[in-house]
Amino acid sequence: MSARDVRADFPALHPRPDGVPHYLDSACMSLVPRPVLEAMARYYAEYPGCAGRSLHRFAEEVGTRYEAARERFARFLGRADPRGVVFLRNATEAINLVGQGLPWTRGDRVLISDQEHNSNLVVWHRLAEERGIRLEVVPLADDGSFPSEEYERRLARGVRLVSLFHTSNVDGRTLPVREIVERAHDRGALVLLDGCQAAPHRRVEADRLDVDFYAVSAHKMLGPTGTGLLAAAPGPLATLRPLVVGGETVEWTTVDGYALRPPPYRFEAGLQNYAGVIGAAAGLDYLDRVGLETIEATQRAANERVTRELADEPRVHLLGPSSPADRSSIFAFALDGVDSNDAAVFLDEGHEVLVRSGRHCAHSFYERRRLAGNVRASFYLYTDTADAAALIRGVRELLERVPATTDTSAATRGRATRGGSARPAAGSTRAAARSAPPRRTAARRRAGSAAGSG
Repeated sequence: MSARDVRADFPALHPRPDGVPHYLDSACMSLVPRPVLEAMARYYAEYPGCAGRSLHRFAEEVGTRYEAARERFARFLGRADPRGVVFLRNATEAINLVGQGLPWTRGDRVLISDQEHNSNLVVWHRLAEERGIRLEVVPLADDGSFPSEEYERRLARGVRLVSLFHTSNVDGRTLPVREIVERAHDRGALVLLDGCQAAPHRRVEADRLDVDFYAVSAHKMLGPTGTGLLAAAPGPLATLRPLVVGGETVEWTTVDGYALRPPPYRFEAGLQNYAGVIGAAAGLDYLDRVGLETIEATQRAANERVTRELADEPRVHLLGPSSPADRSSIFAFALDGVDSNDAAVFLDEGHEVLVRSGRHCAHSFYERRRLAGNVRASFYLYTDTADAAALIRGVRELLERVPATTDTSAATRGRATRGGSARPAAGSTRAAARSAPPRRTAARRRAGSAAGSG
């Protein structure tokens, strides 16, 4: 498929009265192509039944397609046994299923990094409070390297579960997961990987990696919101206690007791998001038609251009690995003298460039480095040269319109400093107000703050 063909399949990228949007926020949520929308519409129009309950043709059809989607995700993620695939709302719920479902003993240790998404942090804090587990934190170097010796030292203390991102949503780095899993298993630890930023972009092969639990949000890989899954090895999955029980989770019940169904069904309580799951599977078909290798080449080309063109801007500070090859889907940066949220407003209202700003659901990363936030441009299969050019043009114009200052605090420089505390990420709107070029449309009201709880 050509780049033009790909973009034509995404209604959100079609021209509109206020211009052609340059969508560079796929790490938060990917856009949805027409085949996914059509697959979801067909469920409601042609076979709107309840899987596994009624015996009529609608129910039979949706049941067949729902299980076909389970097999489709298993193949895509490299799981030989589809019974390890549990459909959930998102990766957050998948991580919570593992965290709340394991049979913990007081004093058990969980090992994470200092760059985890809140979804892979808050659950462990809560279990520390409620179940007495202990949290081990491996600090990651800002250059993208992995501290293997420190990781081994932490493992040697006795760890029950290693829970890490596969690819970071903050700066796009990818961890050496094969090494991580092998060392953890050598020490008797289970491994949970947050695959949200990896699975949409590269072949995962979870069985070959021997990872126990792999969490994914389908809304980052062309699927609709509210769809995600846990792709687990059948043995570890069987040890988990369900988060929710009720309809569809049991073989039988009486007033005196019940018997749970085998995995994965014991974890999928109540009526499921059939349209969403079927649509998400159609998203995988679309990714396969384009090809993950082609997607990787497309986003890397955009990232290389942005990195190269902005390398000589002394007020642009890159977060994470210096080479686009090591963070191909993400270009994360901070600007001297400009609040990250003001920069995002400027890029949107002045150049139709849609990026993420703030602390990217990884508050602990920013607190430890005393950073207030940064801007994140993220690329995907529909990113083209015009998107990259618009981002470069917008950043350069913003820097021209906002004079350099002597303020070199962590909030503006985009790297850690000693002492002090992080400034709030929200910032004022003064920089955006004085910097934005004449608006072609009235400024849009912004209901939320990119300071971001999520």
